[in-house]
Amino acid sequence: MALSRNNSNKMIAGVCSGIAQEYGWDPTIVRLLTVILALVTALFPFLVAYVILWIVMPEAG
Repeated sequence: MALSRNNSNKMIAGVCSGIAQEYGWDPTIVRLLTVILALVTALFPFLVAYVILWIVMPEAG
């Protein structure tokens, strides 16, 4: 299965949900790690990475 955004369990763009589905993790944990990493990296670099993933990752289905 290829990495793709999940439309059925998305909060913003489905990036975290897609990553969680691909690796069999809980989406809430991935979202919490995303917020923590964004705060640790001073928000901007991680926000840029998230937007790039939003553009590059295809939608599931």
